[in-house]
Amino acid sequence: MRRTAMGALVEWKFRSSRKPLLVYGARQVGKSYLIREFANTAFEDYVFLDLERQAAARAAFDGDLGPDRVISNLEQVTGRRIVPGRTLIVLDEIQAAPRALASLKYFCEELPNSYLIAAGSLLGVAVNRTGFSAPVGKVETLTLLPMTFDEWLDATGHGKMIGGITEAYAKKAAYPLHEQALDLYRTYILTGGMPEAVASYAEHGDFATVSRVQHEILDLYVADMAKYAEPVETARIREAWSSVPAQLAKENHKFQYKVVRSGGRASQYAVALDWLETAGLVNRCIRISSGQVPLKMQEDRSAFKVYLADTGLLSAMMEVPPAVLFDEAARKRLDAGALTENYVAQNLVADGFVPRYWTSGRTAEVDFVIEDGGARAVPVEVKSSGNVRSRSLSVYREKYEPVRALRLSTRNFGMSDDIESIPLYAAFCLKKGAVC
Repeated sequence: MRRTAMGALVEWKFRSSRKPLLVYGARQVGKSYLIREFANTAFEDYVFLDLERQAAARAAFDGDLGPDRVISNLEQVTGRRIVPGRTLIVLDEIQAAPRALASLKYFCEELPNSYLIAAGSLLGVAVNRTGFSAPVGKVETLTLLPMTFDEWLDATGHGKMIGGITEAYAKKAAYPLHEQALDLYRTYILTGGMPEAVASYAEHGDFATVSRVQHEILDLYVADMAKYAEPVETARIREAWSSVPAQLAKENHKFQYKVVRSGGRASQYAVALDWLETAGLVNRCIRISSGQVPLKMQEDRSAFKVYLADTGLLSAMMEVPPAVLFDEAARKRLDAGALTENYVAQNLVADGFVPRYWTSGRTAEVDFVIEDGGARAVPVEVKSSGNVRSRSLSVYREKYEPVRALRLSTRNFGMSDDIESIPLYAAFCLKKGAVC
């Protein structure tokens, strides 16, 4: 499967000031697969060690953490010669070996020409635990997210549509395959971007099989909560996680602790939410009180929405019947707002944006406001259908006069009242540094 992150790995290889690379990402987003593909295509020689499964590999980091000693130990474990500057060393599931993580500092300082990649399913959680030494300033980082819709198109045999959609976006011209693209978007809403689920759909075209894969992944996530969280935290993490569909089913999607549990408070569940966010399982969208830049200065961090990192997993948790999404009459009875917002949030995060939303008291709310490198804030309204009437975007525009306003819906590309219409399937076209 083509992953956009492959380009970042290639750039890392040829960077003169290269440091060891830490690859973050939730379980099952395809980290190991991507790194193996990179190793096979970009290196003549590499060693791949799973520090969770291979006790001998973990033991290689006992004692002196000097790179020469570690490499000697790894050669004995693998039976392979490791040549710094030629051999790629991959340390998978590095969160299982705190000393392996600490060793990256010494590889950076003492063996800067080495090629070393470390990855972990819950690496973000692990480095916050007592006993871990994160080599701050001595590593580069890359976060791998679920597959975006354009990656999904390529994986399912529709890759040639990416160029057509991108061209229509650039020209603000109607896309001739609009209805087909909308159906593919609806399919993506159900399958999401977890590589195993995408591969299952590409091979079988069967939503029931996809659903089984998704529920297996959800079960793994719940198991990880017990494995990588303190016992006292586990129950609250699970409660917060299970509440996300209900949070998004409300008319007001703002996260409310009382929805997690009757009488719930921030003091009880704030740490649980931080765990979910650090684990890469959810994306947090912070409320801003003003559309003036920099938007970070306008944040009210006590008010936020929580979206799942993968919309397909949200569909599975919500038990959305596939037939409903593809029947126009039935679709009108479906509250698709939660899925649509989650999808857009997922794409914004993948494209480098910090998701934020704006409210004006109880009178108006804009789903997202994004800030580009041009120091301009762009309001983004999201509609799950072609009914695009909304007062909130007008209120925002009158107050802040943005140079550009976007509306993502099921309508084709075009302009209406100086608001740019972008089909939902083209959300991947919004790129950090190029939106304004």
